[in-house]
Amino acid sequence: MLDAFSRAVVTADASTTCVNDLSALKSFIAEGNRRLDAVNAIASNASCMVSDAVAGMICENQGLIQAGGNCYPNRRMAACLRDGEIVLRYISYALLAGDASVLDDRCLNGLKETYAALGVPATSTVRAVQIMKAQAAAHIKDQPSEALAGNRLRKMGTPETGDRCASIVAEAGSYFDRVISALS
Repeated sequence: MLDAFSRAVVTADASTTCVNDLSALKSFIAEGNRRLDAVNAIASNASCMVSDAVAGMICENQGLIQAGGNCYPNRRMAACLRDGEIVLRYISYALLAGDASVLDDRCLNGLKETYAALGVPATSTVRAVQIMKAQAAAHIKDQPSEALAGNRLRKMGTPETGDRCASIVAEAGSYFDRVISALS
């Protein structure tokens, strides 16, 4: 995994020059707090995001929890929740570093083939990731659904607005889209 600093050094070293593009590094530093807030929003709500995504996926396909379904018995449901947490964790790593290589190398490499070999339905898995993507965007913007959360509503208290928020939400969304693409 390369962050902006490592990437600048590797690029300069490959061309046997000094690091010249300091504007990219300045930009990375300037958006550092925004990245930390976004990662904190995802990490602080990860368990709820994953369980809600899996519940949403099951609501749309009740066969998953019936005998013979992919979330039946409990150990399969636990594996599904675990995998959702792992995907979300690697997305947060990519968002923090501003680089998808850790997501690609350690999470997505061979994921589709593994799930196919285990008989995990890709459409259901993709749907759970889509739900997590929507939740992540809401949490990064600090706009979780009050109607659905009820007394469990949890706001971070650091709302971003405008283009700055839109860019970090779009970047996070691109990492979710990478997962969806890898599973499709």
